[in-house]
Amino acid sequence: MQPVFVLVHSPSVGPSTWHPVAEHLRAEGYQVRVPSLLHIGAGPPPFWPRIVDAVRDDLQQVPADSPVTLVVHSNAGLFLPTVRCGLDHPVTASVFVDAALPARTGATPVASPEMLDFLRPLAVNGRLPRWTDWWDEADVAPMFPDPAMRRTVVDEQPTLPLSYYEQRVPVPDGWDDHPCSYLLFGPPYEDLAAEAGERGWRVAHLPGAHLHQVVDPAGTSRCLLELAGTA
Repeated sequence: MQPVFVLVHSPSVGPSTWHPVAEHLRAEGYQVRVPSLLHIGAGPPPFWPRIVDAVRDDLQQVPADSPVTLVVHSNAGLFLPTVRCGLDHPVTASVFVDAALPARTGATPVASPEMLDFLRPLAVNGRLPRWTDWWDEADVAPMFPDPAMRRTVVDEQPTLPLSYYEQRVPVPDGWDDHPCSYLLFGPPYEDLAAEAGERGWRVAHLPGAHLHQVVDPAGTSRCLLELAGTA
C-alpha cells in the first residue's frame, strides 16, 4: 500500500509553501494531505499540542490502517516526534526538509537564546511581525519564483506570539522507530544535515534557498519519493 504523504509546513509560514509539491505528488498517483497550522498561535502556550491536533484532525479522512510518510519543513521539524507519537496511523518514513532537528534527549527549545535576543525587540504587545518581515529584501526575494507565489505565501503568514518561540517541545522516546532522512536546500542548514547523517539518516542535497520547494516543486517531489523509499 502506497503511503499517504503528509506535508507539514513551518508554523512561521503557511500551507501554500507545500501546495506546488502536493500537486506534483498527486500527479504521480500519491495521496497527499497538507494540514494547516495557521491557527496554532491562538490562545496561551504551550502550542505544540495544537500542532499535533491539527495534523491528527486532518488525517481523520484517511483510514487508520493507511501508512503515512511525514514530511516537515523548517521549524516544523521540532514537532515531528510529538506528531508521530500522536497519530494512530502507521508511519513508514519521515523526511526533514531544510528543517530544524529535535533534540536527541530532553525537550527541544524552539528558538536558541541568540534567536530570542533577535526576536524580542521585534515583538509588539507580545506578537511578532510576519516571518518574511524579519529579513532584508535581499534575503527574501530569492526565495520565490515569481511575484504571484510571493504574494500568496506572504499574505498567508501568521503573526505568531513571541511565546511560541519561547516554548520547549517534548521528544517522546521511540519516536524514530522508522526510517528518517534529511533533504538539505542550503545555508544555514548544512550543520543540521550533517547531524542527520551522524544519526544514521539518509541525507540528500537539492541546492536552493529555504523555500526551494515553491521554486522547484518537481525536483523536491522527486527527492521526497527517493528519500521515502517509494520512487
